[in-house]
Amino acid sequence: MGFDASNLKALDCTLRLFVIPLSIASVWLSVTNQQNNISYGNLEFTNFTGLKYMVGISAASGGYALFTAIALWVRGLVTKAWFFFVSDQLVAYLMVTSLAAIWEILYLAYNGDQMVSWSEACTSFGKFCSRLKLVLVLHAITLCCFLALAVISAYRVFSRFQPPSKDNEEEKEMH
Repeated sequence: MGFDASNLKALDCTLRLFVIPLSIASVWLSVTNQQNNISYGNLEFTNFTGLKYMVGISAASGGYALFTAIALWVRGLVTKAWFFFVSDQLVAYLMVTSLAAIWEILYLAYNGDQMVSWSEACTSFGKFCSRLKLVLVLHAITLCCFLALAVISAYRVFSRFQPPSKDNEEEKEMH
């Protein structure tokens, strides 16, 4: 069963364009996220290395999505299916790591870590935690898009090869 190449290209481009506003929103919500508490002071995104990492990955993935969406339609800009395959895989993996960083920050903010005497912080910094949850959701949706893009680019690369036939397998067994 094959896919219509123009429909696949349209889906590919749509997913890449859909990622851009999600990435922008994740970056903006993260960078502008701050809350001041009279008892505990000011909390902002620069206090968390994992959040700064996520902002960098989100910005890079948004830029990459824009570049590759353009490259799909401009002949000669990027013509190798392998480029899309490798880079889509790389971006998807980076998105997984940055999502894990946000997840860890949120987990510790809501639950603390009693073993090292960290108490939960979301009671005191509820607005900060709520915005961070929204960033987590947006980033997770972006990750899902990149996982789909990784599958599409893998399909494009590997559909060019013929599957092994029964004759070839029997021939290899004889040698």
